[in-house]
Amino acid sequence: MLLHDTGLIYGRYLRQSLRSRFALLFGVLMPLLYLLFFGPLLTRLPLGPRGSSWQLLVPGLLLQLGLFGASFAGFSIILENGQGVVERMRVTPVSRLALLLGRVLRDATVFVFQAVLLVLTAVAMGLRAPLAGILVGFAFVALLTVALGSLSYALAFKVRTPQEFGPMINAVTMPSMLLSGLMLPMSLAPAWLDVLSHFVPFRYLVDAVRDAYVGAYTTDHMLYGGLVAVGFATLAVTVGTRVFRTAGA
Repeated sequence: MLLHDTGLIYGRYLRQSLRSRFALLFGVLMPLLYLLFFGPLLTRLPLGPRGSSWQLLVPGLLLQLGLFGASFAGFSIILENGQGVVERMRVTPVSRLALLLGRVLRDATVFVFQAVLLVLTAVAMGLRAPLAGILVGFAFVALLTVALGSLSYALAFKVRTPQEFGPMINAVTMPSMLLSGLMLPMSLAPAWLDVLSHFVPFRYLVDAVRDAYVGAYTTDHMLYGGLVAVGFATLAVTVGTRVFRTAGA
């Protein structure tokens, strides 16, 4: 029953995304701009002995894609509330967990597709990374999307208006981007900033994907990153499902 309901919701929202092809491609524009205009600036920086500048930048851009895209996913709930879509779903017997999972799995599909486009562009610009490492990166993007999408939808039920929602999301995503080392590894930062960054869970994901991109799959970074990603996604889906149930979505 849960799988059937999730499939129905997933298909409904995926068809919506496929009908908006411009939005599908536009979502990857910002990471592509960073790749094209920021990546070449890193080629002469002392980034350490392991890997190239592309192997440091591309993992960060992949997770940036999930961070910003999934964090703003809740806007759709606000719009649906205004159009009465949520009210109509409220009277159906569809599982509340399925209502959430269908949405976040659609989001994960969209962002992994965009991540593929980003990696293909990076390969054309000089990225060299093992296929297994690239696939690991896609898995982390999917987990991050599921986690942040769940929390974003839950928050959208609480604030109700875009005027409240947007500033709250920006207040979380911008510090997270700066402190997680998405653009540059935090090892280049002063000691106090490096210590502070360890309180941001996204840092562990970034470090794990960077290790994967140089073929290092058994490091502490991979272990901590995997545990944080899975734990964060599990917690977020639990919170999101509870909000969906109490909100009657």
